[in-house]
Amino acid sequence: MKPRRGHPKKLDLVVSPVQQVELERLARLSRSRRSVAFRARVIVECAAGSSNAAVAAKLRTTGSTVGLWRNRFIAEGIAGLGDEPRPGAPREIGDEKIEQAVRLTLEKAPKGARHWSSRMLAARTGLSQSTISRIWRAFGLKPHRSESFQLSNDPLLVEKVRDIVGLYLGATASCPGIVRG
Repeated sequence: MKPRRGHPKKLDLVVSPVQQVELERLARLSRSRRSVAFRARVIVECAAGSSNAAVAAKLRTTGSTVGLWRNRFIAEGIAGLGDEPRPGAPREIGDEKIEQAVRLTLEKAPKGARHWSSRMLAARTGLSQSTISRIWRAFGLKPHRSESFQLSNDPLLVEKVRDIVGLYLGATASCPGIVRG
């Protein structure tokens, strides 16, 4: 018999038939919960009787990672395969305030302006300007960029366009290196 290497297992891993079915379902998750799927595969392999080192080699991870999830499963069951709460202060801004900021950005224009600035929206919602910027970034909102064609209501538009085009055409006529046409 070969001498054992590494840390001895403190408790045996026992998986009930109901847990086995749930672990196999979790292990098949593709993109949405890859981390949980990986952890479930670790437990399925461990339940088959493989050592931590063998499971680590098969799943291309470390023995300590396998040991971590094995011990967590023994202590907490399938619920232990989820993520633990992250450190730090809990979020102070509720979903209602975020929804209000997004709705105002998309549905209403401020008085006297074409679009919201982060400072104007912050004053309207009671949030900080940096919070508004983070919300816009998270939702991909860019209220300062117009995605549609807008007609001008300027009665002198045609004359202004002719003046500008005339300036450009006059500049190309006086530059011999530029070919028109």
